[in-house]
Amino acid sequence: MIQPNDRLIRDTIPLFHQSRRHIGRVFAALALIAILGPIAACSLNAAEPPARPAGPEANSKLVPLNPEQTVLLDKGAGKLVLKGTVCLREGLLEMLVCLRGTKEHESLLAVQGKAQTVHAGLLALGAEVGTPVEFTPTYRAATGQSIEVWLAWTDESGKPQRIPASTWVRNATRKYYVRKLKKLPADLTLTEEIPLRWDDKHSELLWFGPMTTKQLTELTALSTDTEYRTAIKSMHDDGQPRELKFPWVFAGSRFVTDSESGEVFYQAEGGDLICVANFATATLDLAVESTATNDDLLYEAFTERVPPLGTPVDIELIPVKATTK
Repeated sequence: MIQPNDRLIRDTIPLFHQSRRHIGRVFAALALIAILGPIAACSLNAAEPPARPAGPEANSKLVPLNPEQTVLLDKGAGKLVLKGTVCLREGLLEMLVCLRGTKEHESLLAVQGKAQTVHAGLLALGAEVGTPVEFTPTYRAATGQSIEVWLAWTDESGKPQRIPASTWVRNATRKYYVRKLKKLPADLTLTEEIPLRWDDKHSELLWFGPMTTKQLTELTALSTDTEYRTAIKSMHDDGQPRELKFPWVFAGSRFVTDSESGEVFYQAEGGDLICVANFATATLDLAVESTATNDDLLYEAFTERVPPLGTPVDIELIPVKATTK
């Protein structure tokens, strides 16, 4: 029988104790170590390391943390590597990465495995866990050590690619843009051929989706009214795609205990691994307000930049070291 790796347990238990704020989390962490120990022992103590495909990983010291070998620890390089695949290229997003079989309809990438394994891997790298987002009584953003997220894959021409994950995410553009006017300009005539609408009851101009430069020029030429032209320019500017600019933090989700069975459950196992909309159950969350219930705080896939569905992608999680002043 393979015994748990003593070094892994010795190094990891203090990290769990330092990062947990109540005993339920400690018990859950110890249970996780019991699972990870034998797996790590296979990788660290075997006479011959497991074969890996040629490429950048061939020279890395990647230690699998789960049986599926989809969560890999590279302590020397200071990163955790998740093996995922592209599961969505177009549409609104709540997740950057979800667990397979959970939220692929609103996530760019899916990973086979458990969220608590990712949590443990980040702790093994020395990452400091924070607190999940809170919505009541007032909004409080998620906290925790900043985690850089990089995506690496091979494109259709066989060329290796590696970019920040934020470049695959942009502000939601497929939505209605609304601007109030005192009144409809007297020289403005709207026809069915023009996709600009006027809501007389609420005195509002409505436009759906991103507005092109050509459409901006054509719509501006419809009236000389300054207020109208300002509104059109504003809708055009707001609808331009802008990639995500905010960092992810190690919020750490939550452990809850079933009152009847006593079983401890890590809430991110519901799929909320790396979010772009705030969830108190997320392992990694944005350190800024972003909610699935507010049109102004929504994100969508940057479709033109995302490779085909099913493309294998390495998701690199790199804890950002605090700068000293």
